[in-house]
Amino acid sequence: MIEVGHMAAFLALAACLVQTWYGLRGNRAMASGMAYSALGLMSVAFGLLIWSFIVSDFSVALVTANSHTFKPLAYKIAGAWGNHEGSMALWCLVSIGFAAAGAWRLQTGRQAFEARTLGVQGAVSVGSLVYLLFASNPFLRLDPAPLQGNGLNPLLQDPGLAIHPPMLYLGYVGFSFVFALAAAGLIEGRIDKTWAQATRPFVLAAWVPLSLGIALGSYWAYYELGWGGWWFWDPVENASLMPWLLGSALLHSIIVTEKRGGFAAWTVLLAVLAFCFSILGAFLVRSGVLTSVHAFAIDPLRGSLLLAGLMAYGGAALALFAWRAPALKGGPDWQFISREGALMVNNLVFFVATVTVLLGTIFPLLAEATGRQMSVGTPYFNLTFAPIMAVLLFVLPLVQASSWGATRPEFQLIRAAVVGGAIGALVLLMLWRMTLPLGAGVGLGLGLWLIYGAGRELLRRAIVLPRVFTLPARVWGMSLAHLGIGLFVIGAVVQTSGRYEQTVALEAGQSVVVAGWSVTLDAVRSAEGPNWYADRATLIARKGSSSARLQPEKRYYPAARMPTTETAIHKTGFGDLYTALGDRRNLDGKTIWTFRVYYNPLIDLIFFGVFLMALGGVFAAFGGRKAPARVDIDEPVPVSAAPIVLGPAE
Repeated sequence: MIEVGHMAAFLALAACLVQTWYGLRGNRAMASGMAYSALGLMSVAFGLLIWSFIVSDFSVALVTANSHTFKPLAYKIAGAWGNHEGSMALWCLVSIGFAAAGAWRLQTGRQAFEARTLGVQGAVSVGSLVYLLFASNPFLRLDPAPLQGNGLNPLLQDPGLAIHPPMLYLGYVGFSFVFALAAAGLIEGRIDKTWAQATRPFVLAAWVPLSLGIALGSYWAYYELGWGGWWFWDPVENASLMPWLLGSALLHSIIVTEKRGGFAAWTVLLAVLAFCFSILGAFLVRSGVLTSVHAFAIDPLRGSLLLAGLMAYGGAALALFAWRAPALKGGPDWQFISREGALMVNNLVFFVATVTVLLGTIFPLLAEATGRQMSVGTPYFNLTFAPIMAVLLFVLPLVQASSWGATRPEFQLIRAAVVGGAIGALVLLMLWRMTLPLGAGVGLGLGLWLIYGAGRELLRRAIVLPRVFTLPARVWGMSLAHLGIGLFVIGAVVQTSGRYEQTVALEAGQSVVVAGWSVTLDAVRSAEGPNWYADRATLIARKGSSSARLQPEKRYYPAARMPTTETAIHKTGFGDLYTALGDRRNLDGKTIWTFRVYYNPLIDLIFFGVFLMALGGVFAAFGGRKAPARVDIDEPVPVSAAPIVLGPAE
């Protein structure tokens, strides 16, 4: 059956080639038919790859390398994409799936534009499938087949990590379709309100799962790695953060293009850059140039091919932008003190933040290439990224409060001064009560400022409370997203500034006080799972009338010959009591166990804030305006932006 899947993948490549040909020549019907055919064929290929994992077909090299007969079924399935080759197969499936979704949902009334969008996406899928089938083939066989496999990396045998890669790929590859829309608009010579209206739902379709995917990865690192934190500026974390930042800028910029017809060149550039940074993320994770707990590959040859693909697709996209952007319309005039001005500042800050993260990620690689060893860690990002984002967080409520075209600056300044003074007084009171450093006060103030902006926007649009629930979904989406950012900022600031950490050594019956909690080691016993065995500690924690039983583990997976740490977390409602089991040692005939114990205040606000942001994106996606009826003849194009003729429409 795996040979049927292999053949289906090659047929999907053929369908994407035909889709590219007919799409770029303006034949929407044929391009759509090929997009649906490619989706069906690639679904068969990927489904049979998953089936080979389910039945433990060790004649497939990928199954042997990443599965084991004793592995739970859920992780056998997740093993299909928990590796380089399988993840690229999923990447191809998502790329083709977005093309099929575009064939189904795009209804702009401009058939040539829609066809070219499918053609460009077909070209992106062709590149992905060529790389898959000729450089990272998941269907390769072993003869003779071994009796047992090696098993999946134990760190990846986790529900969060099983969902994390598909969510990230929906984001990464979703931006490839946004790029296809941008390229088709540039070819046609029109980046206007109709284009923005068609593009915005696909931007959200990429941004929402990318947000959730990053949050899932962050939460996995929090409870699985045992390091006690939620973000470590790991290069692979940065690889997903950069396209998210550009996608966030694109979401704000496309509002101006849709509402006012402005920012056309800026919007399409962000669409191109979001796609380029998605490919850059794939290169960083899969090339072997980075060392990370969740980097996929260490194959320089395949990394070189990915870099070549980045240069080819990214270079072509930027060249097309440089050629066609000067002919795009600029929209109506606007003053700096206006919603357009605030959104432009917002976009510039997002862009500068992305460049800052990029430099911090690749600078060690550049230094190593010149024979120097240099590391860039948390201090760099705290000194650069944090102040940049503080500017962005201050601007966001001003965007909501400003008017299109021009805004009365004196009114804005008075209101900002009054609200800022009230928030400042509240923050000073919180600092005094919570004994947090002064720097944390700035973060708390910005979080409260964002929450104020989100609530004020809802009240401004609905003076009476019952009317709030009848507001457009887009208004709710914007307010929920900004509220989520505010809660995220408050949680991040309080957790980072107020976290308590202690390493303790205990024998059975001993106690230690950590952040007001009395933690007692009851016992450490052996435990066994379907494909692992472990030392499991039992800790009893008490604080006043509250008590908790925590059981952190140190697991060992024989098939992978690898240990892992399984933390135990007790949620108090205001924070997490977090424990991780360390090493055992014998001292004077006594068995001593080492534990890392943390108290992380308000950390759940971080993940709840991201959830609200994603929920706001979902609301916004369903709050668009009605698309224009489909027509058979495209609207006339201004002479200054005449379309590129690639061939006769068939």
